[in-house]
Amino acid sequence: MALIYVDDIVITGNDATAIQNLKEFLHQQFHIKDLGSLNFFLGLEVSRSKEGIVISQRKYTLEIIDDFGYLGAQPSNFPMEVNLKLTDDQGDLLHDPERYRRLVGQLIYLTITRPDITYSVNILSPFMHAPRKPHWDAALRIIKYLKGSPGLDLLFSSSNSFNLKAYCDANWANCPMTRRSTTGYCVYLGNSLISWKAKKQKTVSRSSSEAEYRSMVATTCELTWLRFLLNDMQISTGPAKLLCDNQAALHIVANPVYHECTKHIELDCHVVREKIQEGQIVTEFVPSHL
Repeated sequence: MALIYVDDIVITGNDATAIQNLKEFLHQQFHIKDLGSLNFFLGLEVSRSKEGIVISQRKYTLEIIDDFGYLGAQPSNFPMEVNLKLTDDQGDLLHDPERYRRLVGQLIYLTITRPDITYSVNILSPFMHAPRKPHWDAALRIIKYLKGSPGLDLLFSSSNSFNLKAYCDANWANCPMTRRSTTGYCVYLGNSLISWKAKKQKTVSRSSSEAEYRSMVATTCELTWLRFLLNDMQISTGPAKLLCDNQAALHIVANPVYHECTKHIELDCHVVREKIQEGQIVTEFVPSHL
């Protein structure tokens, strides 16, 4: 497998001979420079040990903190205030909106290895066109949070299983402007976190159950794609486990009868039920507070 970005190439696989042959072929065609084992790639820092592979963006994080003059700031314990409601008409417009846009853009790239700030960055992204003072203050709070843990990393264990497990949730009608809900999910391969997302839903949900159901749909699509990817790598995996904390949403998935509260939902949302019937997905209830 090869990952190519302009003139930077990362080659990986479980056949050392095939990798060497590929590098020799590329060198004959383009005269490439072999830098050896991967240590740094597009802001990603990679290290290896017997426990597995560790990926972080420590240098990139410190550059963001330094760029905005917060190296000496008091760290924050959390990236965003609980139940913070940001709108596009409260507070004064920023005199220099480019700084806000640059900061949010940098934070978006940082979410590659920092799932802990994904939701907060998702809240700030819609205000790029006309940022205001409350938006800027919320963005600076994320920098203070990063100050407390700039080297937080992801471990991909070398002793992992190939079982997929996903947690999904939804924040019902949390957008004060559109009343749309936010979908959130994270996917594990064994004990390693490999995929995550926080994204505003495209339509307004009439109930928390509907919002949770749409979150299950988005997670199911991600699990389906990951299963295809593993199959391409000739890795066999059993049914993926999908965990949700909403009993009503799980009931909608299991019950094929269209009730009054679900008949308006688009047909493509019922992909979860189809994947369960095919044996690709297994749902399970998980309580919100353990």
